[in-house]
Amino acid sequence: MTEHARDDETDATKLTVDGLETYLHCPRQYEFAHDHGLAGSDDDTTIDDRVALLRAAICDGLRDGETDHGVLVDAMQDRLEALWADHDEPFHSLAQRRHERRVLEATLEAYVDRVGVDHASGIETLTAETDRRALVGPEIELSSTVSVPGPDGSDETRVSIESTVDYVYADGSAVVGVRFVPTLRSLGLLRYRSDWEGAVAEQFTDHFDPETDVFEPAFVGALFETAVIVGGLRARCEQLGLEDRTCRYIQVPLADRSRTAVNWASETVETSLEEVDLTDAYIDHHTFGMTHEHRNRTVDDRLATVASQLAAGEFEPTDRWDEIASDVCPNCEYSVCCQEYIAQEVRFDG
Repeated sequence: MTEHARDDETDATKLTVDGLETYLHCPRQYEFAHDHGLAGSDDDTTIDDRVALLRAAICDGLRDGETDHGVLVDAMQDRLEALWADHDEPFHSLAQRRHERRVLEATLEAYVDRVGVDHASGIETLTAETDRRALVGPEIELSSTVSVPGPDGSDETRVSIESTVDYVYADGSAVVGVRFVPTLRSLGLLRYRSDWEGAVAEQFTDHFDPETDVFEPAFVGALFETAVIVGGLRARCEQLGLEDRTCRYIQVPLADRSRTAVNWASETVETSLEEVDLTDAYIDHHTFGMTHEHRNRTVDDRLATVASQLAAGEFEPTDRWDEIASDVCPNCEYSVCCQEYIAQEVRFDG
């Protein structure tokens, strides 16, 4: 079953946050990749596989209930060693394989140094109130539902948007969902702003204004992802009896080599991590004051609009075609079968 499908048991169209971001980049690309289920080439498979190794090692270490720094590092390194033994990524030499292993080990230690101990303690806090198995993944599935107008003005229909986090921990009165990602580059402005008002709100609004040349699908997709995950966490908290807590969302990058230093003489690697809490840049304090929940009416309303377009099968990219053709088409694996791209390539000027 393709992503863009109806769940007959819940009478809801099911989408994913990854699909939403694809749609923001190009509706036609979404149609090929998610509606028709056509597989494109993936140049990031190697990086994704390494992140998956670290994700599994970290979650296994957190699942043991330890909060001591040294014990956490040892547990995660032991799990990585076992996973690495079965890792069949092709390397050009044994030296390269050993180097990549050292980079992964350094990343694990940097994770524990930066946030691991605090997050492990936060997981322990929540285990006093709920089952640990519901808190540590990897890839804990969450679902957030939005209501959208039915076809031709009929009654509202529900759209279920699926997302994942890798674990959940307590930070004061908040429940925080953590997702491991390769890097934070796609966040753009969100890496450097912690408030919705001002630059973040303006860029979000301008992206949807055809009169501007602002085109930031990854930035908008990150705000949509935050809305979906925070909503999914609220639903999960209700299931777990944690409904009195607010919900937050952070990303932790595991494949950002910009912070990695290598000493080739001593064959050592050092690195550090930078986590980003996306919640503050998402929260509209007016809406928060009205609902006492981490929400943003502007983002949520636009999310519902985009979900409605997807549910209705609106895949024409004409509204922002100039920006899509410039920014998306050059790296799109579906351009050879895209009618808009082909029409542009063969048209006669004059």
